[in-house]
Amino acid sequence: MSRLEQLAARGQSVWLDNITRGMLLSGELKSLIAQGVRGLTSNPSIFEKAIATGAEYDEPLRRLLAQKMSVEDIVERLVVEDIRDAADLFRPLYDRTSGEDGYVSIEVSPLLARNTDATLAEARRLWKWVDRPNVMIKIPATREGLPAIQRCLTDGININVTLIFSLERYDEVAQAYRAALETRAQQGLGVGVASVASFFISRIDTSVDKLVQEKIQTSPSAKEKDALLELLGKVAIANAKAAYRLFQKRFSDEKFAALRTLGARPQRPLWASTGTKNPHYSDVLYVDQLIGASTVNTLPPATLAAFLDHGQVADTLESDADEALKTLERLKAAKIDLRRVTETLEAEGVRLFAESYEKLIASLRAKKQALELAAAKG
Repeated sequence: MSRLEQLAARGQSVWLDNITRGMLLSGELKSLIAQGVRGLTSNPSIFEKAIATGAEYDEPLRRLLAQKMSVEDIVERLVVEDIRDAADLFRPLYDRTSGEDGYVSIEVSPLLARNTDATLAEARRLWKWVDRPNVMIKIPATREGLPAIQRCLTDGININVTLIFSLERYDEVAQAYRAALETRAQQGLGVGVASVASFFISRIDTSVDKLVQEKIQTSPSAKEKDALLELLGKVAIANAKAAYRLFQKRFSDEKFAALRTLGARPQRPLWASTGTKNPHYSDVLYVDQLIGASTVNTLPPATLAAFLDHGQVADTLESDADEALKTLERLKAAKIDLRRVTETLEAEGVRLFAESYEKLIASLRAKKQALELAAAKG
């Protein structure tokens, strides 16, 4: 039994955090599915790297340019084609698991993250355009995104709620999901809408570790320095374990039990940003330490390869849960405001995805000009 199959036996699904046309055409993605990958996520940064570099998109780009399409429309068409093809590869798994897994995520334009109405309209448009039951529309969990998320779920659109960093925002996301299902139940509609809540991990340690190191350098107390050292590389996992405890609370009460009888599933936590940024930490830190039932872990290719090679499979998510809460208390005692950190990370996440999208448009515009010049010379 492979490590991915061992995780599945413990109730955790591994999704790939990557997509390129090359892996679709070469059979690489099909092979990963056979090895136990149970879904796929994408975002503007992934597509920027996939489309703007290399030559694998040149042929479809020429085809679309011949149709006199704008660069923005070409980007959308290329993305949707890839998402559809990936969804079709995962469709047998989706059918076999009765809609538990086999999902492929596509994100609304990051330029709309602060506009509720535009996000809602974009999500509805993408859902109809992609036209696959095993697709999830990704919407950032910004303050403006929350109403759009709830409306989409009420409409019956599968949603991957992304860019969640704080426990407070995660709770709001879980409540929005429950409220949407309750509305559908009251209207006599099916409650089998699929959703995951993408809780970002490694970026929290990157930010918190920096603040902790600054305090270590300025502290005159050896005892305080030792206490601060104990926080390094611990906060992101502690935050995730606290979120998992909240997940268990929100989806185990009598009110949700009534929805379960109608066919509702819990909105699984999805651990995102699980590639280790700090070279001093294990390259599978955010996989090995976050294994638990009813969860998803979405891994970039390097982290997936590392876990397949030397990951350790054990039920770790609920172990030392009380100690995780104490870690968060010690962080607070050190006068490091985790909520402020997560607010900053959310804003940075929105900005970085928008920059990736704009970079993709600029790169594709340059590639378009190069192809047109080559054609004119040819």
